[in-house]
Amino acid sequence: MRIGLTGSHGLIGSALVSALVESGHEVTAIERRGSSERRGADMHQTQSDESIPTPFFDPDGGEGDLRALEGYDTLIHLAGAPIGEHRWDARVRSRIYASRVYGTRSLVEALKTLEQPPATLLFASASGIYGDRGSTMLTEESEPGKGFLAKVVADWESEARMGESIAKRVVLLRTGLVLDAKGGLLGRLLPLFKLGLGGRLATGEQYMSWITLTDEVRAIQYCLDHETVRGPVNLVAPNPVTNREFTKVLAGVLGRPAIFTVPAPALELVLGKEMARELALVSQRITPSVLEASGFSFSSTQLEEAMRGLIAATR
Repeated sequence: MRIGLTGSHGLIGSALVSALVESGHEVTAIERRGSSERRGADMHQTQSDESIPTPFFDPDGGEGDLRALEGYDTLIHLAGAPIGEHRWDARVRSRIYASRVYGTRSLVEALKTLEQPPATLLFASASGIYGDRGSTMLTEESEPGKGFLAKVVADWESEARMGESIAKRVVLLRTGLVLDAKGGLLGRLLPLFKLGLGGRLATGEQYMSWITLTDEVRAIQYCLDHETVRGPVNLVAPNPVTNREFTKVLAGVLGRPAIFTVPAPALELVLGKEMARELALVSQRITPSVLEASGFSFSSTQLEEAMRGLIAATR
């Protein structure tokens, strides 16, 4: 296939590019407006007309240009401002919202100008759409929750669904916590836990719906290859765990104690009340109903097994 991709240099995007190219697909980077640097050494781009610029979109919702993707098979949109790197002040909140909602709008509007737009559109989404739901088991059929992130993701998906008037198939990739020893949440936790400074967050009873980076990439490829998969798809492993269980497993795999507890007020003081409640204290017990029903097979379904494999790969 010929595939256009945003977010090619992120944790998921870079791994996905490698997997797609290895599978024989041709991948073209779609840049943000103002970006002149091509990233991703394994990428391939063919443009018969040199007057057609590298495809780009505007994360603030302005005009994009996807003429280079005329006749392509698929567009995969993964780009979005990080949600956990900075405290959520007004500027950061605005950037998180705009980069997802308005950025997706820019892409969809640019696709409408093509005579032969991609037939399949895969848009990143997030488990944040469910909000804080305690121990309730959540499927793709569950209603959106409340809160800042739930609002962001709901609006994000609404813009993505506008692609249904253009393409034959739109898939919304509701990704949970992606585990990789070299990045993401696990990459940040490992140094602390190796020093014996790990511990649970508040009561530790909040559910964490996780997936390994390997399975995340495999699931995206599966959605790409299987035309019966469409609409929202939960990209999480079948067995969510509580933060208490997550902490115990990680410490056990490393052979280190994890005796500390970070109280909720401390998290709220450091991160801000809203960010702490929606990232550190939120409880989402999610099941991958669509993937399982369609026949996808996870390589990692149990957290301890996954952790041992991820950590062993770094030694």
